[in-house]
Amino acid sequence: LLFQLATLSETGGEQRPGIVHRLDKQTSGAIVVAKDDVTHRKLGDLFAERRVAKTYVALLHGSLAKDSVTVSLPIARDLVRRTRMTTRRPDGRNAISHITVVERLATRYGAFTLVKVRIETGRTHQIRVHVQSLGHPVVGDTLYGAPRMIHLAVRKDGTERLTEEASVGLERNFLHAAHLEFTHPQTGKAVVVDAPLPAELEEFLALLRTE
Repeated sequence: LLFQLATLSETGGEQRPGIVHRLDKQTSGAIVVAKDDVTHRKLGDLFAERRVAKTYVALLHGSLAKDSVTVSLPIARDLVRRTRMTTRRPDGRNAISHITVVERLATRYGAFTLVKVRIETGRTHQIRVHVQSLGHPVVGDTLYGAPRMIHLAVRKDGTERLTEEASVGLERNFLHAAHLEFTHPQTGKAVVVDAPLPAELEEFLALLRTE
């Protein structure tokens, strides 16, 4: 093989030798690493030409209104908060995300939606800013409006309120690069890679599902 696949819990933002593409900080999943410059260039072309199928798994706050939705909104740097991206600038780069509901969770901590997201483009923070534009930020993503701690919702006197007595939190974004599919740059054969959810995300889901 002239490339290898790695599963990272965090890649950060800096460029690394051999890295063909990158994941946002606090995002886990599969990435492609080239072993030589020629292969690196060919793989880079595949990504640039949108010939790599990329699917992510994310847990969102709230309940999506539809079982599937496509977000096609341009993305650009937020001029006020430079660490953020935004869909509100008309001069942004086009970005397309296809979101499909996997599971709806009605929990003691409120409603959540587990989704798969197939992206046609690979803009900075694309999934995070697109789901935030729908009003459903990724769990753990405080940069885009998710709470740092999720408090237990309880009923008292027939009304629902929040209490500080019990709360849960996630020290990373619930966003995972679960699937990559592309053509081998030398053999022409299909390469399909599936990366399972890391333990901390599985454990968080199990906690939410606990009655």
